Amino acid sequence: MKWQAMVTPVLCVFGLGLSLYTLWVHYHPGALACIAAGPVDCQAVLSSPQSVITGVPVPYFGVIFFTALGVVCLPASWRSANPWVGRGRLAIAIVGIGSVLYLLATELLTVKKICLWCTGVHVVVFALFIIIVTSASGHRSAGEQEVI
Repeated sequence: MKWQAMVTPVLCVFGLGLSLYTLWVHYHPGALACIAAGPVDCQAVLSSPQSVITGVPVPYFGVIFFTALGVVCLPASWRSANPWVGRGRLAIAIVGIGSVLYLLATELLTVKKICLWCTGVHVVVFALFIIIVTSASGHRSAGEQEVI
């Protein structure tokens, strides 16, 4: 089994956990465990007007993202001969990294604070993006054959 099929589901579960925690904190601010020192202030980020898009708290999008990506990152999905599974996985990863870039810019330029929990989500999305993009580019290790 390809190592990607083992690592990506674990990363999706980790990202889902972080997203669920930040969603919980959205509704229960007292549950937040984070420092507030200098540029790091999770409360400022998670309660800012930018933490809601068209009335929907941003963590909901993380929950949807990690759930959808988790399905196409299951080992059976990695083994699928259907090219649309891999294309869907790549498309979701691209949407994810685009969202991370937007959210990071919002944190740095608008809110002017960084949330460590959000940074954890961003790192997980970045790792998933790198794994999926490099897997989709056709790079194979020695002896590995393409599934048609």
